Amino acid sequence: MWMRNSANEAKRMWLETGRHTGTLKTIVMDSKADDYALFREFRRQRKMTLITTCRRKTDNHSPERARMFQIMGTKTHKQYYKERSTTVEPMQGLLKDIFDLTRCWMHGNKNNRWLFAAMGIAVQIAQLNAYRNNQSTWNIKSAVLGVP
Repeated sequence: MWMRNSANEAKRMWLETGRHTGTLKTIVMDSKADDYALFREFRRQRKMTLITTCRRKTDNHSPERARMFQIMGTKTHKQYYKERSTTVEPMQGLLKDIFDLTRCWMHGNKNNRWLFAAMGIAVQIAQLNAYRNNQSTWNIKSAVLGVP
């Protein structure tokens, strides 16, 4: 499903996290999810803390938003956000590296999605083989491309 922007992803996340109430405590999203209403509702209804980085040039004058920024600015929450860069969508970055892609557009022609799915499966198979052989699951380019 293609979503126009991250604000839509945040709304989608709201729907997807309902079944995880009580098990998840923290959710990390990109910088466009710094909406106070969303932050407040995750805390109130789901008992989850939405962590993001706050965009520059936003209205930080309301006391509620200032408190949200203070919560997101704690050392622990900053560490969670930092870890996000290595844990969110690692497959796409690996695909770009292995297949020497400079740009990776997932929307557009639906047939392209099948190509990316096939590429992803090839990468996952190579990662599984590397894992079973106690090798790096990131150094698999030759195995994916079938070259020695």
